Amino acid sequence: MSPQVVLRRPHPLRAWDRVLALSAVAAARLLVAVSRGRPARVRRALRRLLAGASPASTQQAMAAHDAVVTVSLRCASPHGCLLRSISVALLCRAQGGRVRWVAGFSSPPPASHAWIETIEGPVAEPDDPRITYRPAITI
Repeated sequence: MSPQVVLRRPHPLRAWDRVLALSAVAAARLLVAVSRGRPARVRRALRRLLAGASPASTQQAMAAHDAVVTVSLRCASPHGCLLRSISVALLCRAQGGRVRWVAGFSSPPPASHAWIETIEGPVAEPDDPRITYRPAITI
């Protein structure tokens, strides 16, 4: 029997916000596919894409997160952290802000997780991932 997964309720989005969020998710899917999930390629692409923007506020990052999980079930799932975090980072960048993208790992058992942070800390995480996961890549 598989465990129950409860997704958060979708947020109402204006048409333009929905288009931006869908575009960010599509761009994130393309980035993951082209990089074949290799961390060095993802890091190199995100460094270029996120460069030159001013830091986003926690409210901006939360709004971007809510938009991304509203338009994509994969991003809303507990197993969509890589796609979700890249999508949120790209959406924030499209809106003129920049978040910190972090990928980390833990062991034992081996596990990995990707999340976004602002100056105030991780955004939209139930628990602080910095406690469980050791950051390996920070952009």
